[in-house]
Amino acid sequence: MIPAMPAVTAHRGSRRSAHPALRFGRLAAMGTVAALILIAGVWASWGTAQHVMLSKGREQGTITVRSCSDERCTGPYTPTSAGSRARARVTIEQSVAVKKGRTYTVTVKPGSGDVVRSGPAGLLYAWVPLGGALLLASVVVAGGLRLTRSAWVLAGTGIVQLTVTFLAL
Repeated sequence: MIPAMPAVTAHRGSRRSAHPALRFGRLAAMGTVAALILIAGVWASWGTAQHVMLSKGREQGTITVRSCSDERCTGPYTPTSAGSRARARVTIEQSVAVKKGRTYTVTVKPGSGDVVRSGPAGLLYAWVPLGGALLLASVVVAGGLRLTRSAWVLAGTGIVQLTVTFLAL
C-alpha cells in the first residue's frame, strides 16, 4: 500500500457482503420470471388441452369444414361417441391446422357449439403455447440464471414439441 493513500478496508468489506445479496436477488428475480413464463404457457395450453386430454364422457365426432371466416370455420358435426347428437353447424378456430373441405376428428366443448381438434394432432396443437414458453424460458434460464445445461434442455424440449406438432399437422 502506498503510504499517502488511506486504507479502504471497511468499504471493501461491505462490498463483499453485498455481492451474495445481489446474486441472490438476481437468481430470485430470474427464477420467478422463468417460472411465470412456464406457468403462462401451461395456462394458455390448458384451455384447449383439457378438452382433448380429458375427453372421456364428452361428445366426440367429426367436422367437415364448409366455410371459414376471419377467425372461425364452421361445418356439420357427425357424432362418433355414444350419447352425442348430430349438429348442423359447429365452429372450430381457424388456424394453419384447419382447411376448408377437410374432415377432422373433434371433441365438443361442454355447453357450446364449439369444437377442438382431438387425436394426436389435436393434442400436440393444444400444447403449442407451452412449446413457445419453453423456448422463451430457456433464454431467461441461460442468461439470467446462467444454467446453460438446463436452458438447453428447455430449448430442446420446446423445439421438439413444436417440430413434432408441425409435422403432425
